[in-house]
This record gives sequence, C-alpha cells and structure tokens, in this order.
Amino acid sequence: MAKFSVGVDIEEVHRFNSLIRNSRFLKRVFTPREIQYCMGKKNKSQHFAVRFAAKEAVWKALSEVLKNLNRTVSHNQVGIKNTAAGKPEVVLPPALSKWKKKISISLSHTNAYAVATAFVER
Repeated sequence: MAKFSVGVDIEEVHRFNSLIRNSRFLKRVFTPREIQYCMGKKNKSQHFAVRFAAKEAVWKALSEVLKNLNRTVSHNQVGIKNTAAGKPEVVLPPALSKWKKKISISLSHTNAYAVATAFVER
C-alpha cells in the first residue's frame, strides 16, 4: 500500500453564483464557520468554490482510509479553516481526528476556476 495519497479537484466558480443563494445547499455542504467566512468576502463564489474543491480533494485523498475504516463523510463534516497565518487547514469529525495532522492542503482560485490539492500521509 502507498505511504501517501493525493486528491485534486477543480471547480468552475460561476457554478457557485446561484448555488450559494440556496440556504439548503449551503447548510448541506458547508460548516457554519465556512459560510460566515465566505459570506464576508467580496467574491463569495470564489471562496465557496475553493472550499468545495478542498472538501472534494480531501475526500478523494482519504477515500482508501475511509473504505478501510468502513466510514463515510459528508461534505459538511469536512471543514476548511485558515490558521492565524492564513494557511488553510482541514477540520475533520472526531472519529477521524487522528488524520488531521497527516493532511496537507493547497488552495488556489481565479475569477473562473478554483482548485485544491490534498496530500495525506498514511
């Protein structure tokens, strides 16, 4: 078995222009902290899109771990927050907390695209 796994996701920002007007979608996919953070930004769609991409990348990188643990994780159980220095980090549910220190993520976005990469040490 590999000693690490990688997940990557890219999203078109324009898709989130209408999605983020739907409160059910927001609550189903994002944590309250993420919603508050993104709603406070000028370009809300970019910030929601990159957090969505990060959740997808983390899910892809953790897929083998989740399979072995016989667990599933919903989008709003994976959170993305920024450290005091501004570096993004993953917030996981308590049952997966031991994996938090083994995950590194990188986020980037433009007006058109948002991309995220997650790297998990196993």
